[in-house]
Order: sequence, then structure tokens, then C-alpha cells
Amino acid sequence: MRERGTSVSNLKINIFGKRALRDKEAERLIKRAAKAAYESFSYPFEGQVDIMLTDDGGIRKINREERDIDRATDVLSFPMCDFTEGEPPAEPEYDLDPETGMMPLGDMIISVERARDQGEEYGHGFERECAYLTVHSMLHLLGYDHTDEGGMKARMRKKEEEIMSLLGLERK
Repeated sequence: MRERGTSVSNLKINIFGKRALRDKEAERLIKRAAKAAYESFSYPFEGQVDIMLTDDGGIRKINREERDIDRATDVLSFPMCDFTEGEPPAEPEYDLDPETGMMPLGDMIISVERARDQGEEYGHGFERECAYLTVHSMLHLLGYDHTDEGGMKARMRKKEEEIMSLLGLERK
């Protein structure tokens, strides 16, 4: 691990899932959004995230199996480490993968089908919706939440908009 205060901002992203949903443009966009979210913090370690692209049926199955909720959703996040609103664990070196030296952030599952539908429904297109879902999920992996309607949610929304602005995909 590098000395505290030394920014590394390197994120390894593994994307997998149904071949039909894995178009190069969507993958480039997802990688760009995930890196922007990770790099908005100055971590002294490299991170790693696994991202699965699926459809509504696939995400519904995972939602049912993992959360006991039998319905499709747009994105699911399964954090590996105990971040708190972007702050890593007190002793992050204990969470680093001994083989890679990277911090395993967790897993993200995106319903590409839902992202396309919501992008159209909300009138801002697939690109913004897909990037937003990626940023939203990355923030969950980094300890943000929106379970309340107060401060937690407001801080998460503010950080999301900050990152989306960096990507040039702010709300219109």
C-alpha cells in the first residue's frame, strides 16, 4: 500500500455477462463512469470491481436469490469492504487482495434492458442512464447509501451529480 495522501486512482474493471448485451460502446461508457467515480476520491490503493451486464430476467433472478425480492430492478450493488461515504476502512491494508494488492470493491449487476428503457422513459437516453447507474452503484460500493430521505440521500445525490458533471452527462 502506498503512503497516505498519495493518490493512485487506478481501477481494474472486469465486465462479464450475456454476450448479446456486451456491446463495446456500453462497456467503454461503463468503464469510463466507474473510473470517474473511483477517481473522484484519492485512495492510496488500486481498486477492483466486477460488473455483470444482464437483462431484466437475469437481474430479477439475482434480486430474488440474494435479496429475497422477486422483481427486476435497474442495478444491484454488493460491496466487499466497509467504506463509509467514500472513506475506506480504518486499516485498508487488511482488505487488500494478497495476490493483486488491490482493494476488491465488490460486484455490480446492471440490467442493460432496464437502462435502455429508463433512458427513453426519462428522456435523457441510454448513455446518461447507463453512466448514472454505474456511478450510483460505484458509490454504493464505496459506502454511500440513500436509505433515508435526509442527509445520506442528499450527500449521495450531490456526489452522483458531481461525477456525472465530470463525465459531461449532467441533468438537463
